[in-house]
Amino acid sequence: MNLSSLGLLKSLRKDSQQFAVIGLGRFGRSVCSTLHKSGYQVLATDINEKLVADALTEKIVGHASQLDSTESAALKEAGIFEFDTVIVAIGNYIQESIITNLNVKEGGVPYVVAKASSEVHYKLLQRVGADRVVFPEYEAGCALARSLTKPSILERFDLDPEHSIVELIVPEEFHGKTIAELQLRNRYGLNLLAVSHGGKFQINPDPNQYLERGSAIVVIGCNKDINRLPI
Repeated sequence: MNLSSLGLLKSLRKDSQQFAVIGLGRFGRSVCSTLHKSGYQVLATDINEKLVADALTEKIVGHASQLDSTESAALKEAGIFEFDTVIVAIGNYIQESIITNLNVKEGGVPYVVAKASSEVHYKLLQRVGADRVVFPEYEAGCALARSLTKPSILERFDLDPEHSIVELIVPEEFHGKTIAELQLRNRYGLNLLAVSHGGKFQINPDPNQYLERGSAIVVIGCNKDINRLPI
């Protein structure tokens, strides 16, 4: 069970089959490529004609066009306002990012995801109406710090600043005990979602199932309670 798949791409509106991505830097290209490989229709744009040509040549998008996203008329002409979900992947040019985000929201796009490059940028994007703001560098830094300090946690998906879903190696203290005996909810305030068995995960496992060292479990709960686990 790879919880990283529950990140940005899984958080996009599930009723959307078509996506527009504005900005073809590393982040934008990654989003385009993953969506395209997953079978979604993707329209990408960038002010840099070479980046647009590269995206088409490498076949990471279905369609791509060169345009200045700070020009509302250009976005409208390209059909960007017709999409249910638009990802504004401009990070290093704050002014262009803010104007683009504002243009897209004023154009009537229901759901806009915007990339931030700093905390100030993050706050500004929220102020101009971004429905979700992602901060890849910050999130990567947090993930690295957690992997160094909590090596038993294999994957982590933040539901909000205070709650997460984590996949972790069964602690030594849990080895040989049944799920019922652990009383995770009473002792730690956590709910057990799945247990690995024979290389596969069992969802809503039997309370009488024994846990073994080397296997993994998936729990959901408050971060402060997750940190109390013996890992």
